[in-house]
Amino acid sequence: MFAISLGDGAELKPLEPWRAEEFLAHVDRGRDFIGQYIGFADVNKDLESARAFLQSYAEKQAADGGRLYGIWLDGTLVGGVLFRIFEPAMGTCEVGCWLEPAATGRGLITTAIGVLIDWAVDERGMHRVEWIAASGNTASINVAKRLGMKHDGTLREAYPYKGVRHDEEIWSVLAPEWRAHRKR
Repeated sequence: MFAISLGDGAELKPLEPWRAEEFLAHVDRGRDFIGQYIGFADVNKDLESARAFLQSYAEKQAADGGRLYGIWLDGTLVGGVLFRIFEPAMGTCEVGCWLEPAATGRGLITTAIGVLIDWAVDERGMHRVEWIAASGNTASINVAKRLGMKHDGTLREAYPYKGVRHDEEIWSVLAPEWRAHRKR
């Protein structure tokens, strides 16, 4: 299909249902790390559930309601980015990510999300791009800051996860802000 270079041997490519086995192996390698803040790792426990998860995003893409991309480092799937929500009529979308521990600290997520925001703003005319992170997830919040996003607010104890209610921070960047950020 296509691959976009993220530099240093990393590529961004569509993550499709036919890659379910590779995807599950990746989730298994990073399950505890990935699952610290998101239920993503709990959902993808076997080949059937991994295939179903990937298929759900294939269906979202077909309906223009979301998209899913993997990040490969030296040929190994190590993470991904997505449009969890994509609403062209409203001009809004939500981006998100995950990464296994071996690939952290390389700027892969910041670079890959930048590619997604470029496409959303320039090609699809999105006005607002959102990023939602657990307040305790400082790595995720730091990505939002590096992308020039503004903190819109915190939803206190917004969602229960692993027996604890977590605060959820909402970050966003508007199209004019993104264009200015990109020029810097």
